Amino acid sequence: MPVELNAADQDFAARFEALIRAKRDAEADVTATVAAIVADVRKRGDAALHELNLKFDKVDSARLGLRIGQAEIDAAAAQVDRATFGALDVAAERIRAFHARQKPADDFYTDAQGVKLGHRWTPLDAVGLYVPGGKAAYPSSVLMNAIPAIVAGVRRVVVAVPTPGGELNPLVMAALKLAGVHEAYRVGGAQAVAALAYGTQSIAPVDKITGPGNSFVVTAKRLVFGQVGIDNPAGPSEILVVADNRNDPAWIAADLLSQAEHDEVAQSVLITDDAAFAGRVGAAVRQQLSTMPRSAIATASWEKFGALITVKTLRDAAPLIDAIAPEHLELAIAEPQALAASVRHAGAIFLGRHTPEAVGDYVAGPNHVLPTAGAARFASGLNLLDFMKRTTLVQCDQASLEKIGPAAVALAEAEGLHGHALSVAIRLKSGAA
Repeated sequence: MPVELNAADQDFAARFEALIRAKRDAEADVTATVAAIVADVRKRGDAALHELNLKFDKVDSARLGLRIGQAEIDAAAAQVDRATFGALDVAAERIRAFHARQKPADDFYTDAQGVKLGHRWTPLDAVGLYVPGGKAAYPSSVLMNAIPAIVAGVRRVVVAVPTPGGELNPLVMAALKLAGVHEAYRVGGAQAVAALAYGTQSIAPVDKITGPGNSFVVTAKRLVFGQVGIDNPAGPSEILVVADNRNDPAWIAADLLSQAEHDEVAQSVLITDDAAFAGRVGAAVRQQLSTMPRSAIATASWEKFGALITVKTLRDAAPLIDAIAPEHLELAIAEPQALAASVRHAGAIFLGRHTPEAVGDYVAGPNHVLPTAGAARFASGLNLLDFMKRTTLVQCDQASLEKIGPAAVALAEAEGLHGHALSVAIRLKSGAA
């Protein structure tokens, strides 16, 4: 059964702490297996990919070729019905528009000492995007990863996608087409990550890898970090809903289950100031679980990791929210902006009764790739800056170096780095500090 907590109870602090510290990643350590796969791909390249494709996905990529041609993408995308393709197009345009507003400005100025300083932003040369092919197809994830990279100006955007049985998922292919991705490969798992990081005969290496995946993919990304950049490794999905009793319990139940249906180890939490309302939401959850197509997954998530928390006032929710640092935070209350202003840690915040988190998964515009497992304490969701890098600029002339150089010489000598000191002092008129 889901945990039921009341902030008025004497043992609330201990039980709440146990809730947020509970381990939800049930997958076994696969580091040794993944390390062997990565090493094999580094050593044998395409040959290893062909063998692993046949072993794990029953795909004869030696015959089909690793690259998914544009004609294949177009043909698969054409299978998507007009209404669904139109919905994907709406999502793509909104995601593109939102991320375009994140473009940072370069800066170059002269400070009071006459030193010219600044920074400039440049896109990465090449990024690899991993598209999972497990329990469900996620064309929305294609859009959320590829579009920011393309808007940032990345020259080469590469997608790796598993194709079990050799079948191309039409929705995923449609998303590639709408995003503007023209380089895609039929390979998944840890081997795809290794190929993107180190390159093979058919796949040129990239500079950064993003995109969700299972424990093999996540572990592979950690192992290749340093050779390439990676995004924040994603864990099980989660949602925290703060709601008052003016909501329809069925709405809130649906919001909680929108994340529970992702995975058996997803987590859905309600915070409310009305215990009776919490009970009504719990009843609505049970009713909806009985009719959901993914009922088994959602039930396992709700029964093991769900929580109903009652607080005295909704103002008391803020410290609990920050302690959880949820991936998704819904504020289904009368004045959501006021509570949102006091929240420091959340991946994304959805304001008001008519902003279900699910709208953010698809068409709102902001990225749905968000920090999980409390990582919102120190990390942000995927955004345009993940596909760019900042370079600083410094320019001194003789006069400005005379003003700041002596301090640099003094600090270098204090650190015992006399070569550093000399490289500045030799340019000063005095020759020393």
